[in-house]
Amino acid sequence: MALQHIEPHHEAYMFLMKGLRELDFRGNAVPCDLLLTGDKAFPLSMNSQGQVLMAASHYGRGRIVVLSHEAYLNTFPALVENALMWLRGDGSDNLSVGVQQNVKAVADNLNRSQFQVKVLGGFSKNLGVGVYVTDAYSVGEDPKDLVAFLKSGGGVLIAGQAWHWAAVHPKENIILRFPGNKVSSVAGIYFSHHYGKVEILPVYPRIPSSWMAVKVGKKFKDDLEFLLQGISEFKLPNGPVASEVLVHGPLSFPIGTTEDRRAFLAGAYYGKGRVVVITHEAFVMQENLTPVWKNVIHWLNEDKKGVIGVSPDLDEAFNNFCKMGFNCVKTKFRKDLSVYVCTAYSDENEEEIQDFVAGGGGLLMGGHAWWWAYTHQGQDPMTDFSANKILNKMGLTLLKETIDEGSYKVPVLSQDTTDNSHFCHLLRRVAGHVIKGEKLTKFEAKSLKKLGSDCASYLHMKAYDWYSYTQVLSSLTDILKRAGMPQVNEKKPIKNPKDHLLLSVGAEVFNVCPDPDALLPYLIKESPVMPDVYNQRIKINVKTAEEEEWISTGLYLPSGLKTYMIIPTEIINKGWRIQVGCQTDYLNAEQLSRAPCVYEQFPINTEMMQVWNLFGGLLYLVAPPDTQVEGVEVIVQMAVSAPYYKCGETTAADWSLLRKAPSPWAELEFENVILTVPSDVVRSLKHPHKLAAHWNAIMNGIADLAAIPRKFPRKERFVTDVQISEGWLHAGYPVMAHKPTADDLVNIDSPKNRDLWGPIHELGHNQQRDCWEFPPHTTECTCNLWSVYVHEEVLGINRAQAHRDINLSVRNKRAKHYVKEGRNLDNWHMWVALETYLQLQEKFGWDAFKKVFAAYHGMTNVPNNNKGKMNLYAKTFSQAVQMNLCGFFKSWGWPIETSTEKKLSNLPPWTDHPMVQYG
Repeated sequence: MALQHIEPHHEAYMFLMKGLRELDFRGNAVPCDLLLTGDKAFPLSMNSQGQVLMAASHYGRGRIVVLSHEAYLNTFPALVENALMWLRGDGSDNLSVGVQQNVKAVADNLNRSQFQVKVLGGFSKNLGVGVYVTDAYSVGEDPKDLVAFLKSGGGVLIAGQAWHWAAVHPKENIILRFPGNKVSSVAGIYFSHHYGKVEILPVYPRIPSSWMAVKVGKKFKDDLEFLLQGISEFKLPNGPVASEVLVHGPLSFPIGTTEDRRAFLAGAYYGKGRVVVITHEAFVMQENLTPVWKNVIHWLNEDKKGVIGVSPDLDEAFNNFCKMGFNCVKTKFRKDLSVYVCTAYSDENEEEIQDFVAGGGGLLMGGHAWWWAYTHQGQDPMTDFSANKILNKMGLTLLKETIDEGSYKVPVLSQDTTDNSHFCHLLRRVAGHVIKGEKLTKFEAKSLKKLGSDCASYLHMKAYDWYSYTQVLSSLTDILKRAGMPQVNEKKPIKNPKDHLLLSVGAEVFNVCPDPDALLPYLIKESPVMPDVYNQRIKINVKTAEEEEWISTGLYLPSGLKTYMIIPTEIINKGWRIQVGCQTDYLNAEQLSRAPCVYEQFPINTEMMQVWNLFGGLLYLVAPPDTQVEGVEVIVQMAVSAPYYKCGETTAADWSLLRKAPSPWAELEFENVILTVPSDVVRSLKHPHKLAAHWNAIMNGIADLAAIPRKFPRKERFVTDVQISEGWLHAGYPVMAHKPTADDLVNIDSPKNRDLWGPIHELGHNQQRDCWEFPPHTTECTCNLWSVYVHEEVLGINRAQAHRDINLSVRNKRAKHYVKEGRNLDNWHMWVALETYLQLQEKFGWDAFKKVFAAYHGMTNVPNNNKGKMNLYAKTFSQAVQMNLCGFFKSWGWPIETSTEKKLSNLPPWTDHPMVQYG
């Protein structure tokens, strides 16, 4: 049995099991397995199969203890007495216990106890008891008074099994209809139809846990048949971008999924109620999905035929539901509704909505999390996004990952299919595979990569006070200790899904597990670099513009090392973050040379911050946009010094020592660019000021062509890595590149390193502006203007030598072929499109482009479609060179409008342009 992390229920468990050393479940009684959900329930006794035979929970201000057979009320009298004392609540002096007459033997057992026992025919209001004891069959058809008693602070001890009831009622929904579940489910404990294995069980010093307890709690085939009746596919239209929903609760299930099993529509049971989530609110108003919502509302409403409340921001949905014949009202949340339909963007009634569903209400929520995640850097959508504050406890979480438009077939309703795609089922099967050698099916094995991603997301909830969360964490810890994490690098990449899973969850488990130091040897085999600096003071002088900025510290944190940082009050709770690691690309490749995510970020919210990264990494402060800070100091407790050169600050004497610093990664910071490369690349760099001059000239060239000031508002960054998310390099902040590129960036004395086409191409991408871009035609084209310009004007390399694809004969052949194929803009992209711009440059020079780019800086109300933008570009370039270029652009197939030609008719036409020769 693995231990849990932080155990908020530990004291309650110790109280309930006080004086007990073992529990002998052997005998005639056949218990059922208890299913635990939500955030308050926890097991008291668990057998060797991971089945829960006794459990406890809170609901509202009250407490409940559930036993998996009514016989146990008499089998374990000491446990019952402990339970009655705990159920009274803290500080209560009410010793009055009501015992339902069908379990009268409990009253007889308590004759000599301190309790004042009353035998009752059933529960009713105003009995005056502090605790009520009953079997699971005698609570009545609608035990609302007993649930209200529990919620208001009463204690309930309930015992029974549901397997016999399920056999007698084969078509009934045990979760909703079994009498005992009408009480215990509100607290997250359900009686199930599964037999429990009986044995002598020790009373563990902590709450019992087992990887076998991670499981799906229900067969959802009947639910899906109802929800998908008359539906063959889901058509997600172009336009709305949906999120993915993580389906992780034992009573939650996917309804609509992509071919690779990513869910966009999902449902769940929660307490006595139900919930359905669709991952974009526009789909709730989608006419072609009307049959879906008709089924969903009926499923949520059950037989109540009550009022459907629709949030005022879902006007079309309200109209559609009214047309379907539902009794609808446009309203904010109200407790008297039968079903509430809302968007995902408010947590205003978080607890009330959870209570509403737990008490039997239905919830339909629509919305996505990807835009929120994009606009709330430094916050975690798993815990901070409004909808997830409501949904997480229900076993559903909206993710920042997105779902593409398309038509998706409904799932095949075999039980294997509905089980196999479930988070809990797959995790349980993987644990069995690793720990006991159980064989996985082909489908399960194929699903492991996706499971790894899901587990990594799930662990971000850090819900240590939920038994279900600690159970998953415990299981993943056991898996990693048994299997270890693959030691991956460029020479030893991994491909199989199991290794993907282990690599995805290693750092996440390390970040949240109770004893990371004990886990570390199973995750990292190489000895880390040892710290060589202590209590290092870092001065911060920052003035950011419209974008956040990484501030280099010149320090490196080794693998797994946790260090403290003392933070000045000026930057606490101001949007600043600490980042460990510069390789920020998330990898989603089939073959991995490193873990998918190898950096960590920590929001700065306190004076003393503890930071780390399982994989190690350079240490940064991330400054928010529009921030100015001068002269503040950050103190780093311990770290490793890095080869860090800062132009204008690092002296030659400093660098002679720093270039030998032990960090495996180095940084060279110049006027407008920062290069992050393996330290081996800079060990022999004796004259960094020469490299600084080289890069300063390049960046000046970048700025000059873009017609912007030579002092960049934010320095560009290059980061090299063993593997990146796409291409050999890609643009962004930072520009990402493969490790071999590091030599090209640093070693300027080698003749072969004078070719910087790729790196400058990416810097060109960072200069592209939507107002003069025509995607997808020019996406990989106009960035090359900077490559040509810098090679010719800065590096002194002729364009024909700079890249083989702009050799003159190749260019001419390409233009001729383009004309021959009908001047079709579908073929006008990359090198073909670049030829258009090169012809303009060769006629009018680079100054023309600088004038054009400068003109765009002051423009407003730019068209938002390619046709309008191409006409604007033709007009702008013509005016910059004082020549009518309409004929030239038309010769390239541009959709030049008559109105544009009229505006430029006063300028002399360019009649002898290069395209004339092709007719």
